Amino acid sequence: MNIIVVGCGRVGSQLATMLSVEGHNVTVIDRDEAAFKRLGTTFNGISIRGLGFDEEVLEEAGIHEADVFAAVTNLDNTNLMAAEVARKLFGVRHVVARLYNPVRERTYQQLGLDYVCGTTLVAESLVEKIKAGHGHHLNAVGDIELVEFKASAEVDGKRVRDVEVARGFRVAAILRGANSIVPDEDTQLKAGDILVGAVHTDQYQRIQPYMED
Repeated sequence: MNIIVVGCGRVGSQLATMLSVEGHNVTVIDRDEAAFKRLGTTFNGISIRGLGFDEEVLEEAGIHEADVFAAVTNLDNTNLMAAEVARKLFGVRHVVARLYNPVRERTYQQLGLDYVCGTTLVAESLVEKIKAGHGHHLNAVGDIELVEFKASAEVDGKRVRDVEVARGFRVAAILRGANSIVPDEDTQLKAGDILVGAVHTDQYQRIQPYMED
């Protein structure tokens, strides 16, 4: 995969090195050239000095060919801006952002960003999300993925039982505005709800219409 990592701090440098070792084409962007000294000796990717939300810098980094974009600086505003530019301006399908301050978690959720919270962040968590191949992955247990996504208009007005798949997909929690809900099968869903659930990997394509892009 072609992967762009914005931020070459402790997390970004470790993430970039791990992905490079796995054979991916990795480009790292950081505004401080000295930060690239953190990259491991096994890193064989490209480093570019600049801002991760600057269009010219991103084009130099190969954003048009990027499969994955990871914004992992220690500044939430920078990560948010970079992620939105990559996703909305350049159309990168798989964007992951680091959330450094948990207070801003609701903003990330409302924007539909795939993120890892900085209070529990480890580079391995980001690698796992990247390797999952989509932007809703939280964790995996065997062939079962834990996913979180913003509900699309496809589910609006439906009940939980209408969208669940026997032995294939279950809704475990709903975040609606300021309210958190543990649903039953009759709970009505609304477009814009944040759904957390478990899906068998064989059934992932079946529930994709429920996910807002």
